[in-house]
Amino acid sequence: MNPTPPGWPRVSSSVFYDDAGAAIDFLCDAFGFEVRLRVDGEGGRVEHSELTFGDDGLVMVGTSRVASERAPAPMTSPRNTRGQVTQALCVFVDDVDAHCARARAAGARIQDEPETHDYGADYWADRTYRAIDPEGHHWWFMQRVRGAGA
Repeated sequence: MNPTPPGWPRVSSSVFYDDAGAAIDFLCDAFGFEVRLRVDGEGGRVEHSELTFGDDGLVMVGTSRVASERAPAPMTSPRNTRGQVTQALCVFVDDVDAHCARARAAGARIQDEPETHDYGADYWADRTYRAIDPEGHHWWFMQRVRGAGA
């Protein structure tokens, strides 16, 4: 495989919100993302943004929209699907308990409290929690606490 462009991971995701500007603020305050790029369109609509997490995390955030020539597929918030989620995002953090406390203080709804899941000696153990953002996207944050075979 050829190397990716500088600053881009091999895989990244896009999430869509009715109020992408508020979502960007929330994701930065609650979860620790940083804005690398934000392109605002007419009326303050967020056309595209890139939020980074650490050295190699990237998620793009945009405003919900109907299908058009420019965006051939409709893109929407879980808010518009009666809460049905079509993707969930997983992010590794250094200290899942501290991260959860930060997210809770910033108003994230903690669906699953931090808990250690041990998948057996041949695999690994992770400490994880799940948060739901204001428009219904599910975010899992995890910390590896034991590697395979350890």
